[in-house]
Amino acid sequence: MVLPIRLARKLHSARTWIALGVLAPIGMLLVSGLMLLDLRRDAWDKAEQTSRNLLQVIARDIARNAEIFDLSLQAVVDNLRVPGVDGLDPAIRQLVLFDRAATAQDMGVMLVIDERGDIAIDAGAFPPRKGNYADRDYFRAHKDRAGLGLYIGRPLISRLTGERMVPFSRRIAKPNGSFGGVVLGTLKLTYLSRLFDQIGLGKEGAINLYLRDGTRIMRQPYVDADIGANIAGSATFDHFVSRQSGSIVQTSVRDGVERYYAFTRIGELPLVLNVALSTKEIEAEWRTKAFVIGAIVLTLCGLTVALSLLFGRELRRRAAMEAELATLSRTDPLTGLANRRSFEEAFDRYRKDARRTGKPFSLLIVDADHFKRYNDRYGHTVGDEVLKGLARCLAASVHRPNDWVCRVGGEEFALLLPATDAAGALRVAEEVHGQVARLAIPSGGIGAGAVTVSIGIAAGLAELDLYGKADAALYEAKATGRNRTCLAPATEQENPDGRMLRLVSM
Repeated sequence: MVLPIRLARKLHSARTWIALGVLAPIGMLLVSGLMLLDLRRDAWDKAEQTSRNLLQVIARDIARNAEIFDLSLQAVVDNLRVPGVDGLDPAIRQLVLFDRAATAQDMGVMLVIDERGDIAIDAGAFPPRKGNYADRDYFRAHKDRAGLGLYIGRPLISRLTGERMVPFSRRIAKPNGSFGGVVLGTLKLTYLSRLFDQIGLGKEGAINLYLRDGTRIMRQPYVDADIGANIAGSATFDHFVSRQSGSIVQTSVRDGVERYYAFTRIGELPLVLNVALSTKEIEAEWRTKAFVIGAIVLTLCGLTVALSLLFGRELRRRAAMEAELATLSRTDPLTGLANRRSFEEAFDRYRKDARRTGKPFSLLIVDADHFKRYNDRYGHTVGDEVLKGLARCLAASVHRPNDWVCRVGGEEFALLLPATDAAGALRVAEEVHGQVARLAIPSGGIGAGAVTVSIGIAAGLAELDLYGKADAALYEAKATGRNRTCLAPATEQENPDGRMLRLVSM
């Protein structure tokens, strides 16, 4: 009886209620503070993940286009060495040297420049336009350095078209090894502008592409004065070039805005790409929530339970969204197949299984032949229908639950076949050719048999570089006529001359 009496007295004490009135809001403030810190971390995590994803997508697009440009330049250099090319009619020689990449939407000019700097051959005009480029940085660089390889120069204004462009060039060597000029291809900055403009990063967000010497090639939002500016020596750029990729929070030397920078070098190219988000904009939504929740806690502590329920619902909703995004991140949105990320995970998993069981597994890389023609002739809508049709054909060519069909990028697909040797892989490849041979695209007027694929196969144990071998086999299939399958030898001893086993599929 003594304890209840004392408790009753305490409850009737003003001091007790004051203490409870003070402690309760303090407790709520502490709990709310922890919650808000967690929300702030979520905001940053989301910004970091978004930045990394955007960086990867943009870098892949730029790397792919740069590779296409470089292949065109290398083709010109190689063709110039072919005996008899110099003796061809100039108009025919122009067709021989320049492929269809020279007419791509974002290609500026494509020229062969002789050792004096004069235009010798012009992909865009016959007879060639007049001009001398001996004063250009890329010309001097190739003249001074024989082994320079692909050179990407500072952005410039074309003397032929008046447009801003980025020069790509390769050296032409005479038979005696001396300097014979350069092959030049220029990429219009409108390509980068369109690519960057598709991405919204807030009012103070930015995307920048630099040469490794600090020269800015493109910035979004676009300001003409920014193009060609050099920020070498700044703390931010020094951090960019100090590692392959990463992130940093720094204040911009350009406008004094503090930003979160996610950056990466683009493959082996002398290019540095960054995606920058304003730290204020990253936290803007969080700050609004903090103000609202703080005001409610300070004035209406009695709503603690309701606020907790709302917060729990928000967390469940966030978890559901993240689960959905996780599924989408592993699926190619166009074809519905597994995407490259799923392929890499499955490839690693099957490789470990093969190492454990000792059973070989096979990899097929499938590439649509002349796919660019479909986009150029029929438009991207029909091109997408071709890709979706190929996806259906590939999915119909495998029948085991563990066989994995993926779209790894562009018009390239991959099939992973666990516990499958080379003979089994060849049977699947034959089925793929058969399925594709029946593919028709009525919306584009494309009949059965018009679409073909080339396939590279590698089969072996986990220790083999299956992807590299399958990719080499694919290039062999392309180089030997397309619409066929090439099987990479399992070991070098099996095929000492290094050539692929060619199996033509009609």
